[in-house]
Amino acid sequence: MIDSLLFAHGLRTGRFTSPHLETYRERIAINGEPIDPKDLIFAYNDIAAYLDLMDTKFEHPISFFEAVTALAFVAFAEHPVDVGVIEVGMGGEWDATNVIDADVSVIMPIGFDHMEYLGNTLHEIAATKAGIIKEGGFIVLAQQEPEAAKELIRKAAEVGADIAREGIEYSVTSRAVAVGGQLITIQGMHDTYDEIFLPLHGKHQASNAASALVAVEAFFGDQPLDIEAVRAGFAAVTSPGRCEVIHRDPTVILDAAHNPHGAKALSETLKSEFNFDEIVAVVGVFADKDATGILQELEPIVDHVIVTQSTSSRAMSSTELEKIASSIFGSDRVFEISDLHTALDRAVTDAVRPLSDDSVGIIVTGSVVTVGESKTYLRKKFAK
Repeated sequence: MIDSLLFAHGLRTGRFTSPHLETYRERIAINGEPIDPKDLIFAYNDIAAYLDLMDTKFEHPISFFEAVTALAFVAFAEHPVDVGVIEVGMGGEWDATNVIDADVSVIMPIGFDHMEYLGNTLHEIAATKAGIIKEGGFIVLAQQEPEAAKELIRKAAEVGADIAREGIEYSVTSRAVAVGGQLITIQGMHDTYDEIFLPLHGKHQASNAASALVAVEAFFGDQPLDIEAVRAGFAAVTSPGRCEVIHRDPTVILDAAHNPHGAKALSETLKSEFNFDEIVAVVGVFADKDATGILQELEPIVDHVIVTQSTSSRAMSSTELEKIASSIFGSDRVFEISDLHTALDRAVTDAVRPLSDDSVGIIVTGSVVTVGESKTYLRKKFAK
């Protein structure tokens, strides 16, 4: 969203995000579009010798994420871009992206994830994420649990960073579900921005939009943004794999929720913005994730769940996931199909009911890889 708003205001943008859904090029975008393969190769050739040197010189070789981060920075310099929008990979303080001296930092709602690296309490996780707050910088703070908010505000005060807090300095003042998304009004720091169409589903996406807008306000300084540019920027936003409707009849929704916090947002969105008589979920998770927490959040709104697994080596086996799902849903509501493509075929077949008026929705969720592989497969399936 930040990328789209900046581009709508006339800036040449570079965006770095992770992980990708379908293609590696998604991670590095120029003016909102995945980097051209030739440009990616050119950037890699620029740094290949340095990567090899680091691998031989130091005890621990450079990580994949560190290399990709460097690749993004090189690509941004070569184009060049006016502004870079950089998503932190994990945590903050020790993340490879934190080598930059950001003018504006944004911290979205903190939940429990990557706990083996970041800590077991919200305070510990927040302390790590607070590492991106720079001396004399500006921090946009989305709605947080009190334990996390306290640590983030303390860090901002310690380094003398200005802060804008959701619900205090800025907020979503109105929100209405609309066809294909929602219509929102945002109270920013310098103005009220109304009649904004956001082509994304979910209350959490409206909150994300408010934080994105305020980040752009902070970037430009003490002046309101151009309302038409704001509307155009938000109208052009896409969020692949985030409550993304990829097909109708039957309706298939992809959401890369991979922790309980994300699964809760998905559950609330399905309940409030879609009118299904029945929901079938295809779920595949990584072995190191909180599968129990994810399934518990989905249980109230899902009628049947098909547990499966992606091709990732990190995937939890479908047999193990079935045990967890059965303890939450009951065995009569759980089906185990190890092959993801077969699981998707089963879900689509079950949802197509020509002699019934029931509206059946299919959601695919649990991990980014599950969603990415599903999107590629279903695109080909529905194109036939």
